[in-house]
Amino acid sequence: MTGSTIPRRGFGRLLRSFRERSQKSMLTAGLAIDVSPPTILRLEDGLPSKISTPQIERLLDIYQISFAERTEALEMWDLVKRQDKLAKAQGTSKGWWQGYSDVYKPYFDHYLRLEAAATHMTSHQLVLMPGILQVPEYRRALIRTFTPGMSAVDTERLLELAARRQARIVDNGLNLVALLSESVLLHQPGGTRVLAEQLHHLAEISERPNVSIRVIRHNVGTNPGHVVLSFTLLEFPPMASRLVEPPVVYIEGAEGALYLERGDVIDRYRQAISGIQAVALSEEDTRDLVLRSAKECSA
Repeated sequence: MTGSTIPRRGFGRLLRSFRERSQKSMLTAGLAIDVSPPTILRLEDGLPSKISTPQIERLLDIYQISFAERTEALEMWDLVKRQDKLAKAQGTSKGWWQGYSDVYKPYFDHYLRLEAAATHMTSHQLVLMPGILQVPEYRRALIRTFTPGMSAVDTERLLELAARRQARIVDNGLNLVALLSESVLLHQPGGTRVLAEQLHHLAEISERPNVSIRVIRHNVGTNPGHVVLSFTLLEFPPMASRLVEPPVVYIEGAEGALYLERGDVIDRYRQAISGIQAVALSEEDTRDLVLRSAKECSA
């Protein structure tokens, strides 16, 4: 997968495990290869870093790992370098979304990298449509609300970014499960006309085989969604036995975002998803409700 974060993130996690096991600090590791602790952090987080193979070999030396572990690490590093070269040759090394980086928040770049690599997304939303399902006028209304000073040109660029993200659904590159509170069908960014358009789009896209949309009615009472609130679970394809990419839970706030990867945390979110699905309408009943809501908006 060109531009995938999976090999780099897998390699970074492996290096972190070696460093922590050897009880070396990021400062110690950085001094050993003449880089700063933030560079070690970027390397371990799977973010692009200007690190050479000799520097990687030096890190492995100071971590005092076994021959087998060293061989595994260098094989993974070789895969990272080969994918980087392929991405550069194809002009995708920075990700197509980088051309829009001046109009979205800095923390969102990491999410876009993850989304581009994911093959399965589960989105639970209490208030608004998932971004990947928003029609242009719905998103335009949100931009006007949260970034009132944005120029018309930059607004159009954000809408273009959204359209390119949504293309993965149409191309069957992403399997999407959307679990929506009934409130999502009632809030009206842009007014009733925009909501009606949004709901018709929701009903239409829900018929795709790679999309499952289910609504949680208000009258079902307390359910796990009231505790975990809005979140997105991203899951990735297997690439090799040594590169099993763990899922990531993404939680966005007004001023930042959380990326959760710990196994026990992911398990709790999976349990929450099961609990939410247990009280949600079926896909067919959801589609009927969405179309009725759209008709009411259009009346």
